[in-house]
Amino acid sequence: MDLTERKLKILQAVIADFIKTAEPIGSRTISKNYSLGSPATIRNEMSDLEEMGYLTHPHTSSGRVPSEKAYRLYVNELMKKRELSQEEKDAIANELYQNVNELDSLIERAAHVLSEITSLTAFALSPGKEQDKLRYINLLPVDDYSVVLMLVSDSGKVSNTVVRLKAPASEDTLRILAKNMTYNYSGKTLSEALTMDIIQNLKADAEAMSMFENSIAPSFIKTLEDMLNVNLYMDGLTNIFALPEYNDIQKARSFFEMINRKADITQKLISRGDGIEITIGRENQDAELSDCSVITATYHVDGRLVGKLGVIGPTRMKYDEVTSVVEYLTDNISKAFMLTEGDDDDR
Repeated sequence: MDLTERKLKILQAVIADFIKTAEPIGSRTISKNYSLGSPATIRNEMSDLEEMGYLTHPHTSSGRVPSEKAYRLYVNELMKKRELSQEEKDAIANELYQNVNELDSLIERAAHVLSEITSLTAFALSPGKEQDKLRYINLLPVDDYSVVLMLVSDSGKVSNTVVRLKAPASEDTLRILAKNMTYNYSGKTLSEALTMDIIQNLKADAEAMSMFENSIAPSFIKTLEDMLNVNLYMDGLTNIFALPEYNDIQKARSFFEMINRKADITQKLISRGDGIEITIGRENQDAELSDCSVITATYHVDGRLVGKLGVIGPTRMKYDEVTSVVEYLTDNISKAFMLTEGDDDDR
């Protein structure tokens, strides 16, 4: 049995109406809303589409709903990319650029904006260890026995750690050590930095070498390890309670418990491919996500792949709208970050 042009149009109409209403769609509804023939003709075509696996027939209704197979066909062949209006783009830009001074804050903001616009659970992964490199290291005195160890990565990730010294250090010693560390570690990935030994380079300054070895090194290593961890930001965790799919309290609770296991979710998201990726239902190859769709996109800073941004929701979602918003956000993260860097430079 072939997918004729009429069948494709009917299938597209069923998908569009079901995404909008969350109610099973009958032949009379399609006949009334679309010029595709009489209810009897459409009913026969819908019966064929059900036999072909594109529609399913809930027991409590005479209408049909799209299957995962239908959504996949829709995403691959029938979906038209929805162009965001200039007003929508301006609203996203205004939200994305406000009160952001480092990449992590920007990524967290992007997840919030995505959740607000789509009314779905949104997430963002911060830079991973493979791409991120150290740019700058500084040691800022607090008092005689305390300094702030500041590490800045190429992606803009900033980590500040208060270090307790075993002996007081002069400002000259702190400056020499910070300059030496920056010289040796700048341009190295976080993983590479963990394996380096710069003690040899400090032998000319016994005080700096002693301070690094006895006080700074342990905190430096711990800070690097913390920076290596991929951060997961999630927003809109309770948005599912407004969706008909989760009227069942047990189903809603299961979803909520799943997305709150952040370590598991992080691992599932890290393994996803680059660019825009849409997985529907059982394509997720995970029992917990078998009735969900996941849309992710990779974002870049300075031309380097850095992390992922996306949504998790029911298979009934506005794929065209969500994909457009995700794509627009990821395209503008780099621009927003460069803008904040420029502001910092001005200061």
